Amino acid sequence: MNFQRFYTKFFGTSFLILMGASAIVAQNKPTLVVGNDKPAAALAGKNNLYCAGYVQTSAINTESKIVGAEDEQDGHIFATGDNLYINVGASKGILVGDMFAVIRPRGRVETRWTDKDNLGFFVQEVGALEVIKVKADVSVVRVKSSCDNLLLGDLLQAVPARTSPLFVKRPALDVFAEPTGKTSGRIFMARDGQEMLGTEQIVYLDLGAEDNVQVGDYLTVFRPLGKGNLHQTVWKESVSARDEGFQSDEYRGGKFSTQAARKTGETAKGKVETTQAVKKNRAKNLRKIVGEVVILNVKERTATAMIVRTAQEIHTGDFVEVQ
Repeated sequence: MNFQRFYTKFFGTSFLILMGASAIVAQNKPTLVVGNDKPAAALAGKNNLYCAGYVQTSAINTESKIVGAEDEQDGHIFATGDNLYINVGASKGILVGDMFAVIRPRGRVETRWTDKDNLGFFVQEVGALEVIKVKADVSVVRVKSSCDNLLLGDLLQAVPARTSPLFVKRPALDVFAEPTGKTSGRIFMARDGQEMLGTEQIVYLDLGAEDNVQVGDYLTVFRPLGKGNLHQTVWKESVSARDEGFQSDEYRGGKFSTQAARKTGETAKGKVETTQAVKKNRAKNLRKIVGEVVILNVKERTATAMIVRTAQEIHTGDFVEVQ
């Protein structure tokens, strides 16, 4: 008895027809394929991309600025949602929907953390405005986003076209990696004047277009071995050899400490060693890797970067090297 006759005998012809229809449906049922690929995420959010600030040497046009506010009788600082007046209008070709970035030059940068003579001046990025009404010589704008409080007199410029580097899976941070020998510089300043830094914080490097660095470059952050941690007291003297019973021909009556001279060899007759002498005579390229940054914006002599990984806290003054 074959398979078809068996089912016809025990379940009837109708059941066999139904089974055949189910098989056809099963064959024609679409298959859902779920892909593993997801769009790459941006490394830097809008706050770090458009509120990071920068240091530049070229001049800034100071003609276009914020000159008033709808509610200026109630205060002198403004933020997202406030309506302001700017001193450019239809006579300058302004249209409803135009966008402006708000910037605030803060002053010339002077720092001991670089050998470059003139890095330029720091420009704070304050927010973004959208034109909602145009008059002859002024326009009404609404604050679309604010990185800080906006003030009358803050300057306007075109919204910069910036693209964040995308997140890519990278090897684990090698804290014992050898130097690459590529372009190196230093972190000379951080946003908001911070000095001890962690991930996603903004730093400024003394490397710029003149050093051939580019947006998206990754740099290793390091410092010379033994430098940069919180100050530790060096005890000059510890215990008296005479008092503690360490009588010997070499140390009788003397005092010793972790920094005092000591001798090597089985009979303590070798060369005198000190901690500082050992450090002075060892290889000069020993370093402590503390993190990694990626460049977000490049100017003439400087770059704005974001910390993406840390092995410990990063400090202003730390060195950077292109990977």
